[in-house]
Amino acid sequence: MKKLIPLLSIFIIIAIVIVIFISMSEQKKMVVIHTGNYDKKPIDIELHHFQDSQCGMTIESKINSVQVVAPDGRTWFFDDMGCMSKWYEHIKFKNEAVIWVYATDTKKYIDGRKAWYTRVANTPMHYGFGAYEKKQDGFIDFNQVILHMIRGENLTNPYIKQKLLGNK
Repeated sequence: MKKLIPLLSIFIIIAIVIVIFISMSEQKKMVVIHTGNYDKKPIDIELHHFQDSQCGMTIESKINSVQVVAPDGRTWFFDDMGCMSKWYEHIKFKNEAVIWVYATDTKKYIDGRKAWYTRVANTPMHYGFGAYEKKQDGFIDFNQVILHMIRGENLTNPYIKQKLLGNK
């Protein structure tokens, strides 16, 4: 019986944490997918109210945020281009998707397929792909971002981080 008490205590604590997270989520009424975006324009997101569709994190800044609009008007939200890339790899409407990224240089949503990306930005999930409207030396295009993510070549990989950032 004494061995069951610690195990039971752990299960009770886990259950309490789960109940707290569920109640917080319902109170905030987090938005993961927005429907009815038939114009396929970027949604004016409310910070701390929209949730990343891949990792589940709350979007706390427009910088580095991404929105993907499906042909049927559903819109998904992401706090990091890396999260969007992981999700994007599994969708069936890749060619028809409208992708909006928030550009660091112009502070507005731009076409994600036409954006330029740095590989060393400080992004929420630490993948490193920050979007820009104007190309700079060393920037890569959308297809290269997707390829680097598929290969695991982003700042979450210690080898790549060392290669791109040196001893920082």
